Amino acid sequence: MEHHRPAHDVIIAGCGPTGAVLAAELRLHGVRVLVLEKETEPVSAARIVSLHIRTLELMAMRGLLDRLIEHGRRRPVGGSFAAIAEPAPEDLGSAYAYQLGIPQPVVVGLLEEHAAGLGARVQRGRAVAGLEQDAEGVTVETADGERLRCRYLVGCDGARSTVRKLLGVGFPGEPSRTETLMGEMAADAPQEEIAAKAAEVNETDRAFSFRPIGEGVYRVVVSAAEVGGGRAEPPGADEFARRLRAVAGTDFGVHSVRWSSRFGDATRLADRYRAGRVLLAGDAAHIHPPTGGQGLNLGVQDAFNLGWKLAAQVRGRAPGDLLDTYGAERRPVAADVLDNTRAQGVLMSTDPGPRAVRRLVTELMGFDAVNRHLLEKITATGVRYDFGVGPDPVGRRMPDVDLEHGSLYDLMRGGRGLLLDRTGRLAADGWADRVDHVVDPAVALVEALDAPGVLLRPDGHVAWVGGDQGDLEGHLARWFGEPADRPRPDLRRSR
Repeated sequence: MEHHRPAHDVIIAGCGPTGAVLAAELRLHGVRVLVLEKETEPVSAARIVSLHIRTLELMAMRGLLDRLIEHGRRRPVGGSFAAIAEPAPEDLGSAYAYQLGIPQPVVVGLLEEHAAGLGARVQRGRAVAGLEQDAEGVTVETADGERLRCRYLVGCDGARSTVRKLLGVGFPGEPSRTETLMGEMAADAPQEEIAAKAAEVNETDRAFSFRPIGEGVYRVVVSAAEVGGGRAEPPGADEFARRLRAVAGTDFGVHSVRWSSRFGDATRLADRYRAGRVLLAGDAAHIHPPTGGQGLNLGVQDAFNLGWKLAAQVRGRAPGDLLDTYGAERRPVAADVLDNTRAQGVLMSTDPGPRAVRRLVTELMGFDAVNRHLLEKITATGVRYDFGVGPDPVGRRMPDVDLEHGSLYDLMRGGRGLLLDRTGRLAADGWADRVDHVVDPAVALVEALDAPGVLLRPDGHVAWVGGDQGDLEGHLARWFGEPADRPRPDLRRSR
C-alpha cells in the first residue's frame, strides 16, 4: 500500500458503544479521530441491555449518567450471578448500586452523539478492508478502495472483527456448542398462564425466559434447534413459535417481533490486544455468552482504560510502556469474565451434578462475603489492576464521594488525572496540563481513604496514596510522563 502523511491521529473501526466511548475519550484530549462504521444506519432493534455499577460510575464520571437514566429503568443487582435469587448485600460501596435496563439503540445513540459533540467524525457505510502499518503510522484501505492514513488504528468492530483478522491475531477458545434465540415480541396468552408455564419450564431449563417488559410485550429466551445454519438471519415469529412449542408445549400466541437475534456460547479471548500501532477493544478482543449481561459493559470499560493512554501516546506525553499497560490490565479482566460466564453456564445446567453444585453455591451465597465477591465480578467493582507496587487500594477504582463543594466524579469530566490533597502540602505543578490538583479536607474523603493524598488516573483508578512529595512525583511521571519544561499555572482549587 502507498503511504501518506497521517490525516488522522486515530481511526476507529466500529461505532458501537466501545468505539463511541473511545472516540469521545480521545477527543477530550484533542486527538483527531475518525470512526468508520460499516452499517449505513444506526442499530434500530430495541434490545434491552443492562448497564452495571462500574459502567454507571464511568458514565457519571463523564456527566452522561443523567441522560441515560431518563431512558432506562433501575433494577436491583441481586440475582445477577447465574440467576441465583439471592438479594444483594446492603452496602455495595457505590453511589450507583443498581442495574440500568435501557434499550441498546439509546445507549449507542447517546454515546455517538457525545463523541460527535466533542468533535469526532463518524462516517457510516464505510468498512475497513485492509491495513498496513509501518514505523510512522497505519494505512487503512476501505471497502470502497480509499486509502486513509492514521497514526493508530483501533478495532472496535465486534466478534467477527476484520481488524483482528487482518492483523492475524489469534482468537482461541471454545466454539458454540449451543445456540439460543432471544427477542422481544407480543403474546396473546394471558400473563398468568405465561408466568405459570415459564416457572414450570425453568425447573428443567434454567436458560428459558418469558418475561413481561410492559405494554403486552415480552422478552423471550429459548434454545434453538441446532447450532449453525442461518446464524446471520435473525429469527422470526414462526421460528420462535416452533421452539416454544418444542420446549414449553405452547407458543403462547407470539407475534409482532420487535427485535430478535440468535447467539451461541462461544468463548474466545484474543492472544494480544496490541500489535504495533493497531489495537483491539470490546468484542473484537473477547466474546462470551451473555450470562450476567457483562459484554457491553466489558467493552465500554476497555475504552475508558485505553482512551487516555492512547491520547497520551499521540500527544507525545506517554511514558514508554504506558500503552502496553492497556492489554496488561484489561486482558486479565476479560479472562476472568470468560471464566465466570463458563462457571455460570455450568450452574444453570439441569444435569444432576451441576444442580448439586448450584445448591451448594446458593447456600454459600447466603454468606455476605461470598455474595459480595460474586456480585463484584459481575458489576466489575472488584477489579484491581496490578501496578506492581503500592498497598490496597492502589489499582482499585475510586467510588464517587462527596467533597466540600460537590462530588468527586464531577471533577473528572475532562478526562484528566486528579490529585486529591487533604493537607494542601502536595503539588503537581509540572503536570498541571494533565493533572488537576484539588485541596479538600472533606470528611467523606477521609473515610474513603485514610491518606494525606490520592492520585487518580483519568479512568478513576487509584494510582498512588501517601503524603511524600518525592514519591508522588515518581508516580506522576509513571502515569503522566515527564513534567513540563516550563512552569505551568497553578490549577489548585480550594474546596
